[in-house]
Amino acid sequence: MIPVLPTPHLSSRTGAWRMLRPVLEAEKCNGCLVCWLFCPEGSIRRENGSVSIDLDYCKGCGICARECPRRALRMVEEASFMGEGGGKLA
Repeated sequence: MIPVLPTPHLSSRTGAWRMLRPVLEAEKCNGCLVCWLFCPEGSIRRENGSVSIDLDYCKGCGICARECPRRALRMVEEASFMGEGGGKLA
């Protein structure tokens, strides 16, 4: 049995200083979770059969986008989201 331990890197929100944010193109995503496997922050989740990104913890490193075999993730400048209410984009 594998123990379930809290992840220490999710103790503080780190997304505020990100320069790039991942944008998920849901129509390309097949839910393989390769992005989740490589995400160093654990900010990718799958709920109800769909993948989402917790932008409170995403640092914008882009590893998820580089590793996605279907190119369903792309990195976009964070500044382009300023003025749009700063809402989460999954």
